[in-house]
Amino acid sequence: MPLFGNKFSPKRTTPRKATALAHLHTTLDKQSQEFGSDLGAVKVKLGQHEVVFDDGQWISETGGSGVSHKEVKKLKKQNQQLSEENNLLKIKIEILLDMLSETTADSHLQENEISELKSMVKSGKKR
Repeated sequence: MPLFGNKFSPKRTTPRKATALAHLHTTLDKQSQEFGSDLGAVKVKLGQHEVVFDDGQWISETGGSGVSHKEVKKLKKQNQQLSEENNLLKIKIEILLDMLSETTADSHLQENEISELKSMVKSGKKR
């Protein structure tokens, strides 16, 4: 017999009291009535930073500069829309410049034809 007891044979624990297992077999309706179905957004605040679990991602509500993540997303979306509009306007300007150069070229051709016709008319009258 060891002096301080056997380390490898722990004391027996007292058996646990039997608990009701009825709550394991409840329906989803009963569980939602008992525990509530809508828990809302999960928010965690650590010091001055607050994060929200939304669509499977943790989103910072207070960014490093005090701007919320939603505001950043909104500004990025607005920036994307403005850059698309800017590109469209650049294309429109390019088309208008092409139309202007074509009209100017046509105008110069017509002026040249008119001056040639005038010179032919003048030379034909002098004869």
